[in-house]
Amino acid sequence: QLFFLFYVLPNYGITLSGFETGVVALGVHFSTYAAEVYRAGIESVPRGQWEASTALSISPVQKWTRIILPQAIPSVIPALGNYLVAMLKEAPLLSAVTVVDVLGEAQRICSRDFNCLEPYTMAGVLFLAISIPASFLARRLETRFGPTTA
Repeated sequence: QLFFLFYVLPNYGITLSGFETGVVALGVHFSTYAAEVYRAGIESVPRGQWEASTALSISPVQKWTRIILPQAIPSVIPALGNYLVAMLKEAPLLSAVTVVDVLGEAQRICSRDFNCLEPYTMAGVLFLAISIPASFLARRLETRFGPTTA
């Protein structure tokens, strides 16, 4: 998707910068996964809840906001947290289309100075400094709002 957007679309008159390409590519990629997770969460709501809300003549807005979504969201939170961490890990792919990120800058320093240990170590530490709190936040949200086991 990334290479298609960056290298093929200009042949059809659609030119995007590297950053715009990255936002669109990662956005489309992860939004498809998120849509599937939301669909599965909504389908996990028991059929009886849908039927009861219809039998009680509850408006569609109230049905979704008070019955369906409060039951669907807890089952969705763990997967969305995983996708957040995955998106952080896949951001360095954008260096393939001229978006300079932490890993791309480390590679540039490595090729310029022929000293690779420090830049790559620092890049790894920065990725850990970002992904560990994101994982902790996802786990915390899961324990607070996630599904409860009976």
